[in-house]
Amino acid sequence: MCCLQTENGILLPTLQSALPFLDLHGTPRLEFHQSVFDELRDKLMERVATIAEGKDEERYGKLEELLEKSFPLVKMPSIQPVVMQVLKHLPKVPEKKLKLVMADKELYKVCAVEVKRQIWQDNQALFGDEVSPLLKQYIVEKEAALFSSDLSILHNFFSPSPKARRQGEVVLKLTQMIGKNVKLYDMVLQFLRTLFLRTRNVHYCTLRAELLMSLHDLDISEICSVDPCHKFTWCLDACIREKFVDAKRARELQGFLDGVKKGQEQVLGDLSMILCDPFACNTLVLSTVRNLQELLSQDALPRDSPDLMLLLRMLSLGQGAWDMIDSQVFKEPRLELEVVTRFLPAMLSVVVDDYTFTVEQKLPSEEKTSLTYPTALPDAFNKYLQENRVACEIGLYYTLHIAKQRNKNALQRLLPALVETHNEMAFGDIFLHLLTGHLTLLSDEFGTEEFCSAVFDGFLLASFSSKENVHRHTLRLLLHLHHKVLPSCVETLLKTLEPPKQSSDQVKELYTQLTEKLEAQKKSPAQPDEAPSLDLGLHPVTVPTTASTPTTPL
Repeated sequence: MCCLQTENGILLPTLQSALPFLDLHGTPRLEFHQSVFDELRDKLMERVATIAEGKDEERYGKLEELLEKSFPLVKMPSIQPVVMQVLKHLPKVPEKKLKLVMADKELYKVCAVEVKRQIWQDNQALFGDEVSPLLKQYIVEKEAALFSSDLSILHNFFSPSPKARRQGEVVLKLTQMIGKNVKLYDMVLQFLRTLFLRTRNVHYCTLRAELLMSLHDLDISEICSVDPCHKFTWCLDACIREKFVDAKRARELQGFLDGVKKGQEQVLGDLSMILCDPFACNTLVLSTVRNLQELLSQDALPRDSPDLMLLLRMLSLGQGAWDMIDSQVFKEPRLELEVVTRFLPAMLSVVVDDYTFTVEQKLPSEEKTSLTYPTALPDAFNKYLQENRVACEIGLYYTLHIAKQRNKNALQRLLPALVETHNEMAFGDIFLHLLTGHLTLLSDEFGTEEFCSAVFDGFLLASFSSKENVHRHTLRLLLHLHHKVLPSCVETLLKTLEPPKQSSDQVKELYTQLTEKLEAQKKSPAQPDEAPSLDLGLHPVTVPTTASTPTTPL
């Protein structure tokens, strides 16, 4: 035994006389040798990192030599970390070793992302298997945000800043998986294009932009310098942060669009995806509404504003993203001229009607005429809302603008027109998410039958039976405002909105929550409202419910 210990122990003469002290303390030799082994292994791993980071021309040769010696022991748990450390620091792992790692699920699972990148770049299917769950998770998170129980104009889907959004788990993981590898970046972009084509889900466009800007934040010039959309996306990202496209950035964006050279038209496909991102679209339409406000105050025509024409051009490019990528015809879609010459003037005439009525109501009684608030909309407004997607997007955001101004009369006039819109855009989740949040500003108006009828009968209930998402958004709105809604309307709505058997669990859960809240409200009517209002900081402003409610022009 003694001979075995001497032959296999640590060959240090000074150590032999010290070992009996371990026996006196009851420390097994195995424990001592294991601690020495762990220490030496940690030192070796540190040395590997130091060699890799050094400037020695032979450094990678030394690491490959160490890999050859250590790889046969890769299955030993005690040696495996050393092997993995060497693999991690080799910029090009020998092909034979990569294949052995890839073939062994356990080894593949524990190897560093730096090694996996080298495996993935030649195995698109394997990389796709790794990326696919992350892309699904991203879509689930985005859609969950649109159905959030938190209804507010201040805290909605578009509230987080671009930088905050890029700190999301999926974006950070994808950024780490890609590293500086252009080939992997191109693969992810191809996955996103394919999924966007297959599903028409615009959240893939958001991820396309967020991924590029996440790499930009990390100064990954190897990728940013070769992505032709980088500078355009960077400029647009700044606009999204400010929720406005100012004149200077408008010129920059126009320069990028005009700078697409002959033979490089394919870039338009990616630019259109970036402009199709709902966050980009939101910024462009908000800027369009603001631009129209300025034109109105200057008595200028829409066609005379170059900034407005650029915004419409970018909206048109973004709205045409799916068609362009599907057809592979990379050409900017032509904006229908009548959107500018007929639709926008018709929309502005609605503003003038509202302004005229407001001024009329403020006149002394002897000067008032029998002017009543108009109920019909110009034919051109309705026509382009149904036939043109850019016009429809502007019309929807104008409706949100009216709701933000707490303009009950104008809102009641507009809502019936939204039942028939281009591709049923008014019943999309993004618009319904925003509209329900904006309607919290008019919570007191839900105490009148006229307003309830306009919102529910005139719009939401027009398609809820065939569109489950509309059913969900209607229940979300009622969950938040049930205590403000006319009791007789609540009773009718409760019967109408009862989910059929084939409804999803989400709809049934929302309906159950609503019935429970209404029961609790009946039992304790004297207590204050249970649901806290989320239109923060806006309570001091009281809105009269009469027809003479003063409004703010567009």
